[in-house]
Amino acid sequence: MIKNMHIEVEHFPIAGRFTIARGSKTEAVVVTVRLEAETTSGAEVRGWGWGECVPYTRYGETVEGVVAALDSVRDAVLAGADRAHVQALLPHGAARNSLDCAYWDLEAKLSGVPASKRAAVGELRSVTTAYTISLDTPSAMAESVLKAQGRPVLKVKLGGPGGDLERIRAIRQAAPRAILIADANEGWTEENFDEHLSACAESRFALIEQPLPAARDEFLRGRDLPPVPLCADESVHDRPSLARLKGLYQVVNVKLDKTGGLTEALLMVREAEKLGLGIMVGCMVGTSLAMAPALLLAGRAQFIDLDGPLLLARDRDNGLKYEGSIIFPPESLLWG
Repeated sequence: MIKNMHIEVEHFPIAGRFTIARGSKTEAVVVTVRLEAETTSGAEVRGWGWGECVPYTRYGETVEGVVAALDSVRDAVLAGADRAHVQALLPHGAARNSLDCAYWDLEAKLSGVPASKRAAVGELRSVTTAYTISLDTPSAMAESVLKAQGRPVLKVKLGGPGGDLERIRAIRQAAPRAILIADANEGWTEENFDEHLSACAESRFALIEQPLPAARDEFLRGRDLPPVPLCADESVHDRPSLARLKGLYQVVNVKLDKTGGLTEALLMVREAEKLGLGIMVGCMVGTSLAMAPALLLAGRAQFIDLDGPLLLARDRDNGLKYEGSIIFPPESLLWG
């Protein structure tokens, strides 16, 4: 039985400025849920679990709205709702993510069985994450790429006003051997899509993420297979959103803040694979607590983008261990 449910809003400064096609920010604002379980007698707390989410304005979310959504299910949680019940209580999105991951953590701690084993994903191993280069001028982005030398996979933000062709070429020149992912965050148009696609192919990019606005990506249907695979991000959220994407994209970006937690994300990965879609595991800019559950999906992914803590000025205590771009599995003090 859950005895207490705590909701907290936390602020983590970003190292510098994080810029994409939709704007910039200098801090990550996250919502954390902590569930405390009581003993049979109710005399004391015998275990707790927690989870983190990042409300995202692109999907109509606010910090206040996420907190209110979590508050709205508090009585049900304290009355005995379990993780399966929570899937019906809240829609996909940030609020359900934090609560769902808190349940996974609590279940692991109470049972003594790691979340990875409960999820049947096999033993967690170290993986290599992409490292994000914020949107800027071509020369500034090339300079950032040079500073990131030694990181084997770079995800570069594109889609800004003017200059993407120059950005693409400058970035490849600055990183001749890196695996490059372009993320336009819906910033390209039907008119410039082919030119940008050709430039990415010429510069040997491995993936292009969400080139067009989600509302206009039907433009991609019926075209020849692109020379660089296309990945859906803003166009995909949970399992019901998958079927339409076949024939438009070759890869889907699975983020827990979109799926509404690990429970749905695990099911979504299986469904995407059945449809012949590749998997990218992504994140919002958050702390290690948000990255840890997503690592349970990494074994099924062709692309991993879990660099949130690397972009922060400070992370949580007992955070994930990063060696360059290599992420190690979480310790039990963090999650799972």
